[in-house]
Amino acid sequence: MKPDIHPEYYPKAKVRCACGAVFELGSTKPEIQVEICSKCHPFFTGKEKLIDTAGKVEKFKARRAKADAAPKISKKARVKKNKK
Repeated sequence: MKPDIHPEYYPKAKVRCACGAVFELGSTKPEIQVEICSKCHPFFTGKEKLIDTAGKVEKFKARRAKADAAPKISKKARVKKNKK
């Protein structure tokens, strides 16, 4: 390894999850904050949990309802022009 080009390594960096879990691991940052960890992720817990960031599901449902309520516009049939 070349000297003076690698970031500092923290063997006991703290990871804090939004669920409140705190654990240590090795990292180049002294503290890491995450939204989901193995203690609260649905794959590891076996519980289904809707993870909605910034109301994306509600925005999609509102957009879908608006599209269903709008009147359908039919396209006009194209008429071929005769070239002389």
